[in-house]
Amino acid sequence: MSNTTANSDQNPQLKTSELTEDNSTPIESDDPSDNIIHRSATITEELSGKRCDQIAAKLFPEFSRGKLQSWIISGELTADNQQCKPRQKLFIGAQLNLTAEFTPVSDWAPESRPINIVYEDEHLLVVNKPINCVVHPAPGLLSGTLVNSVLAHCPGNSALPRGGIVHRLDKDTSGLMVVAKSLEAHSSLVRQLQQRTVSRVYRAVVKGNFISGGTVDAPIGRHPSARTKMAVAKISDTSASKAAVTHYRICERFAHHTDLTVKLETGRTHQIRVHMAHIKHPLVGDKTYNTRYQQISGVSTELDGILRQFPRQALHAFQLSFEHPATQEMVEFQCDLPDDYSQLVNALRAEDKRPKYEE
Repeated sequence: MSNTTANSDQNPQLKTSELTEDNSTPIESDDPSDNIIHRSATITEELSGKRCDQIAAKLFPEFSRGKLQSWIISGELTADNQQCKPRQKLFIGAQLNLTAEFTPVSDWAPESRPINIVYEDEHLLVVNKPINCVVHPAPGLLSGTLVNSVLAHCPGNSALPRGGIVHRLDKDTSGLMVVAKSLEAHSSLVRQLQQRTVSRVYRAVVKGNFISGGTVDAPIGRHPSARTKMAVAKISDTSASKAAVTHYRICERFAHHTDLTVKLETGRTHQIRVHMAHIKHPLVGDKTYNTRYQQISGVSTELDGILRQFPRQALHAFQLSFEHPATQEMVEFQCDLPDDYSQLVNALRAEDKRPKYEE
């Protein structure tokens, strides 16, 4: 395990793009002394005509839909300084204003489990999430998550939205995540994510070969029939999708696979997995977007077994950089590849060195 703190431009191949702020990005000013939350955002054309609670969920994604609905009903979340109803339709140009006291999350219990902490200070911690780890509780899964462990390590996080979590990794995606430890840090990190200034870089082993690196720019929405899956939206049906941009570079080539370095410009659910499957290069081990294993002609029995039995999508978030909420300096963190990923790459290398005999 290794971690570093440095400027993000040390890796010129993956230098952070200059991105402009989304028009819907909330204005934030929190008072950490009394847990008072202040948010303000203007409704854009994209959200015009939708329900108040739906718009609020889009503009203030760090809070749950239920919490936002309760603030609308109580009058703590208003539209143009007027109380409204959760189902009331609002239109472009209206101003949503939120001034509310955030109370602790009482139904998420702290659980003392080891956390692989890469860095920690009074404002935040950076963790290396293992595979087979859900980030936060959901209906039917209230324990055993990363948030439960974070609450045991940082009891004060019970007073933060989603226990301090500001972004997620899939259950079987390993790697770096930043967790806020104060309301001020939480607001700063959420804002940076919305402005797309947080740099998240992954390693991914995918099927097939590439001539060069590239970019996938294709909107992502819910799969039309399999509701637990995401999919690239059709040109004729982009109303329920969101813009999604993924940049990839070749890290190492193999005979039938490629180890990629992947950088997110946006952060949609399953984005890398969906985009790679969309361009016919699904991730090794991805049972959701590469459901049928296809044996590769000519590979050894050993490699075929490794590929067939690889237990999860071969995806690891190895680099994370952002502006520190307190110092306003850019910080960067890196972590090593997990054992299963390294073993997969080593097996692909060994296969390429295996003598090939003519039949």
